[in-house]
Amino acid sequence: MAGNTFGKLFKITTFGESHGKAIGVIIDGCPANLLIDIEFIQKELDRRKPGQSKIVTQRKENDQVEILSGVFENKTTGTPIMLLIKNKDAKSKDYDHIKNKFRPSHADYTYHQKYANRDYRGGGRSSARETAARVAAGAIAKLILQQHNIQITGYVSGVGELELNSNKDAIDFLEIEKNMVRCPNKELAEKMENYIQKIKKEGDTIGGKITCMIQNCPLGLGEPVFDKLHADLAKAMLSINACKGFEYGSGFSGTKMKGSEHNDIFTNINNKITTTTNYSGGIQGGISNGEDIYFNVAFKPVATIIKPQSSIDTNGEKVTVLGKGRHDPCVVPRAVPIVEAMAALVLVDHLLRHRSSQI
Repeated sequence: MAGNTFGKLFKITTFGESHGKAIGVIIDGCPANLLIDIEFIQKELDRRKPGQSKIVTQRKENDQVEILSGVFENKTTGTPIMLLIKNKDAKSKDYDHIKNKFRPSHADYTYHQKYANRDYRGGGRSSARETAARVAAGAIAKLILQQHNIQITGYVSGVGELELNSNKDAIDFLEIEKNMVRCPNKELAEKMENYIQKIKKEGDTIGGKITCMIQNCPLGLGEPVFDKLHADLAKAMLSINACKGFEYGSGFSGTKMKGSEHNDIFTNINNKITTTTNYSGGIQGGISNGEDIYFNVAFKPVATIIKPQSSIDTNGEKVTVLGKGRHDPCVVPRAVPIVEAMAALVLVDHLLRHRSSQI
């Protein structure tokens, strides 16, 4: 299987399966002498881990991270860093009933056809459990970004038809980690929590949207042809399980505007070049322009539902599939740290690449 590596200079390779012994990541290209804060890395993993609230999967994993290489006396050595997270609460028997069946909208059928073999226990390599490794690597990327005062903040801006309206709803970043949904508006967060619980009781799932804001990003990140900064951010987000869409800046709403309305006018305030609006989303020509970068990421409803669905088996015969096991009724609350981690990985990779762009 190819495609397990992401990045060019700051490069990660993840490994492991949902119900294997462990999952993990190898980071290649991390600069030496970075002070590693293991408590920060663990805190980031705790934000993603299962079982943290009543509106997420109740699989009980501590997601305790171990650093096996690349760090000496709490500093990176410049050699590959290996992070390991052991699986503790896998219940493989929950998946015996789909051993020879394909779950609708899962990766079961495509994996089986591509490899003539698949790990049906929780989806194996296609499971969202793999994203814990990304969050661990992203935490190290965040430690690098902290040295450049670059801040990444993700939050849930939509669950089903419930959507945050930034024009009228108060947004408080301090509120994000105070509620189960990770919505920056207390009143809307309560509505989202109640709605997700209602959907869960019905044996169904619901989709949602995450907004991510990158503040203090320096001007000049991104390569102007195939490796545009927004293109790499899009690939990073679309590689996350259940992600169905990405838009940055004005996004699709920009198609309804005239150029005279959409153009971000430059201005010089106290010898600092800025723009009066930010429909560009902080990126122009594929290169960061120093303004805030912001984008939205859409997630579909989780495919496993506790309702009977018609499908086929490995022989092409019609069967009924009923979801079992422990699953998220809505993926977005736990996906926030994953979105942040992938954004951090992209930014660090481009920071390192930017160093070689000028003499």
